[in-house]
Amino acid sequence: MKKIWSLLVLILMVFFSCKESSTKKEAQKPLSNQVSHAQGFSIDHRETFTVITVTDPWPNAQKSFSYAFVPKDVTLPVSIDSTKFDAVISTPVAHLVVTSTTHIPALEALDGLGALKGFPDTKYISSMPARQLISKNKIKELGNNENLNTELVLEMQPEAIVGFAINNDNSTYHLLQKAGIPVLFNGDWTERTPLGKAEWIKFFGVLLGQEKKADSIFNTIANDYNKIKDLAAKASKKPQVLSGALYKDVWYAPAGNSWAAKFLADANADYLWANTNGTGSLSLSLESALDQGKQTDFWISPAQFTSYKDMEAANKHYAQFKAYKTKQVYSFAKTVGPTGGMLYYELAPQRPDLVLKDLVHILHPELLPNYEPYFFRPLE
Repeated sequence: MKKIWSLLVLILMVFFSCKESSTKKEAQKPLSNQVSHAQGFSIDHRETFTVITVTDPWPNAQKSFSYAFVPKDVTLPVSIDSTKFDAVISTPVAHLVVTSTTHIPALEALDGLGALKGFPDTKYISSMPARQLISKNKIKELGNNENLNTELVLEMQPEAIVGFAINNDNSTYHLLQKAGIPVLFNGDWTERTPLGKAEWIKFFGVLLGQEKKADSIFNTIANDYNKIKDLAAKASKKPQVLSGALYKDVWYAPAGNSWAAKFLADANADYLWANTNGTGSLSLSLESALDQGKQTDFWISPAQFTSYKDMEAANKHYAQFKAYKTKQVYSFAKTVGPTGGMLYYELAPQRPDLVLKDLVHILHPELLPNYEPYFFRPLE
């Protein structure tokens, strides 16, 4: 009996030892990536810190960037091999510099504007809470993105700079990094879908220690967007849409795989160039645009124009389009902030649900008859 009891104890010890070992191994595994729509970054949770990997900081980037974020209230000692990461940041960040107006709405939504201490070209910011902080000199002017006031940035000593770059050739960022100020590249603008851009709020959720709130905000936006998309699909007609305008002698319009074209597709519109390749802009001749778009029902986003008078003064051929004649031209250029910043460029990437509602209201007014457009307005 004694031998049997000893054997039983030994079995139980082995069982619980294996169970404990298995639990420890499982705790060390990174949690699943919590990014569902964005293609340019990933979030991986480790046992005591979080890793964000930015794979598309700019078009055709040859390098990805990995950043480790360690909560300031972590009680256990955290050992991180800093050579494996492009930056190691303590969160939540309390002193921050961002460089694109598309970063502002995420900070505002996550109650993080108080952490923002500097911005290049503050005149382009439209957010009223941010403008109030600017007026009180709590958000300092830092020059422009291509040539930041490095002396002032070094004096501020921010915990991180969220950088916006079109390539890796940015001597200012390199200088600041050498001075010990981490630069985190944000590639929200390279995303190809509306919800992909909006999901970058999760990047700031990690930075500000507001991950749950960022997830909740994004989920609400995504759900609203998909509801409007489903509503648009029920429309009885699919109106034909023209977009773009002339710049000098070239007609620039969204390519078929672009962010703007995706909005039109989800709004159940027959966009003229929906079947073209590319995620940027098409370069067309006036003759080609006239040939294909002369009889379209609607004209969305005619560049910078806000009135029919200005359009015709710029080029008399605009008056040949049906949408011009029937006064069905709509622009976001009329919606500006108090200092002239274009609200669409700042807020639309973060709130694609509002953009889609605007377009559905314009193209299918019977579906959203009482909706007041947020960005798009008819030309004067």
